[in-house]
Amino acid sequence: MPDKPRPLSTIRMPGDVRVFTLAEARALFPLIQRITASAYQELQPIAASLRAGVAQRSELEHLEQRYEAIIHRWVGKMERLGVVVTGLWLVDFDTGDGYLCWRYPEADLGHYHGYQQGFGQRRPVQEVIAQEHPSWAESPRP
Repeated sequence: MPDKPRPLSTIRMPGDVRVFTLAEARALFPLIQRITASAYQELQPIAASLRAGVAQRSELEHLEQRYEAIIHRWVGKMERLGVVVTGLWLVDFDTGDGYLCWRYPEADLGHYHGYQQGFGQRRPVQEVIAQEHPSWAESPRP
């Protein structure tokens, strides 16, 4: 009997990385975008205040705590969705042989890099598919 498809809404434990097909990653991507955009917008006034400088130490400490809380909340949400957080507003979807890579505010999930490579070596997903025909890019069979 074939395995049942994994629901995208499955919440995972932090550190429990999920392996995605391209279709699964693309289905989850709009949620990743919304959560990230919301956290980014929430952080902007705090970041601006920190850059501008604050006269009182207590206010600075409060801003730093809020900044950290927003980042920790975003990281926690990303990890519970099964993606790998590799930097601020930068996530990877594990494919089993590398990562589909996205950085806010990119409009789509359009890059890939291998496990031994990083953000700087990422390639367009369509190029990888055309050259390597990876199994994670295959359409699921009915």
